[in-house]
Amino acid sequence: MQVSLFPKMHKLNPPLSNAEPDPSLLQLLAPIRRVSLAAVAIVAGLTLFVWYFPAFGNFLSGSWRLMAALTAVGLLSGALSLEFSESRYSIRTHRISQLLALLAALLGAAILAEYALHISAGLERLFPFDPNSTSPWPDRPSPQTAAGLALLGITSALIRVRARIAARIADLVAICLGLLVLVLVSGEIFDAMRFFGLSPITRTSPQTLACLVLLTLTAFLRRAEVGVFSIFLGRGTGSRIARTLAPILLVLSFLRELGRNNLLMVLQIPERYVAAILASVATVVSLFLLVFLAWRINRMEMEIQDLSLRDELTGLYNLRGFNLLAEQALRLAQRSHQSFSVLFIDLDNLKQLNDSLGHDVGSAFLVETVEILRATFRETDVMGRIGGDELAVAGQFNHVGISIAAERLQAASALRTSEPGRSFPLSFSIGYVTAKENAHESLKELLTGADKGMYQEKRRKKLIGK
Repeated sequence: MQVSLFPKMHKLNPPLSNAEPDPSLLQLLAPIRRVSLAAVAIVAGLTLFVWYFPAFGNFLSGSWRLMAALTAVGLLSGALSLEFSESRYSIRTHRISQLLALLAALLGAAILAEYALHISAGLERLFPFDPNSTSPWPDRPSPQTAAGLALLGITSALIRVRARIAARIADLVAICLGLLVLVLVSGEIFDAMRFFGLSPITRTSPQTLACLVLLTLTAFLRRAEVGVFSIFLGRGTGSRIARTLAPILLVLSFLRELGRNNLLMVLQIPERYVAAILASVATVVSLFLLVFLAWRINRMEMEIQDLSLRDELTGLYNLRGFNLLAEQALRLAQRSHQSFSVLFIDLDNLKQLNDSLGHDVGSAFLVETVEILRATFRETDVMGRIGGDELAVAGQFNHVGISIAAERLQAASALRTSEPGRSFPLSFSIGYVTAKENAHESLKELLTGADKGMYQEKRRKKLIGK
């Protein structure tokens, strides 16, 4: 008899696709986004305030002047744009977000145009600058900062788009932004900005770089909710693997270059040996990642297989899992000439409990019976829920052993029923059968025999009740 304990559950809460972002993961990442945006707003806002009121700068270190006022405006606009684009805000606020994103993009594009055309758009007249600066453009952000502001503004403007073509453009711009910030970070790490023709005068300040990193991270997390980066936030096997390997792959390249610099400059190892060492290390790391990936996939496949064989409510094997494992246990017992028994349990009045007291009480009744079952039998015995109110156990028992186990089950149920304050009795009917020696009975035949014994027990209870 099949009983649906939660018949409306799937209608109220439809299952999520593995390709969709995991809501629990999004909830976990939300504070990171808020903290990142707040940090950028504080740094940019404070910098802009001190530029306009230099007297307050005396209380700060001189490094605050490293971020240009125009850069602070662009970063603050980008941070506010990303914040106001959240779904919890109104449509009017979303439009303000679009305008702020457009402002950041236009500022970045205008600065890049000034560098490319060797002209001045007059933006320096709107913001103060350091008169002691040695830069020919003391008020102008560096070109890489301007490019970051332009890409950040475009990404923020397209942060919520879902249409196919627009979404691909938004993802592409976000990738370009991430690539630029990655180059800036690696340039600071390796001091390689000279390869891009940038002098110390036009280098990105530490606070500007930190703000760009935080805003880029926030933009990626926002695009991951609707764009191609959702693979990192999904619930499926591929998403879990991507989240595991992404940080490793991101760090490996930097570690390789750091190792190369140390081997060449510090230890002064010949270049050919450096190449050999790095190639060998890369091979070992690649093999390790391959082994890890294979192990992870195998483990997830086992978890998926286990889920497909188990009942969600009780944790016991479902009908498919019970038949599969009990059949294997029966063949092993027959091959080794061991006794084998099957016990069948039918919960009394589960349907009446569901109808009168609700499905939660019926579920509690079922779970409590399973607890008694687990306490009575061994972990090596195969236990399953093979129907709505039907449980079964299969294992290497002789007739005396299985009958003692049945008595223990009844005694445990009677003990729990006698507990004070109990609203319903814990009652079930049991039937069991032991395979005959030298007889190759099938699992189906044993289950049928145990089922008949259970019905005899149920009829006996009805006669006693009359």
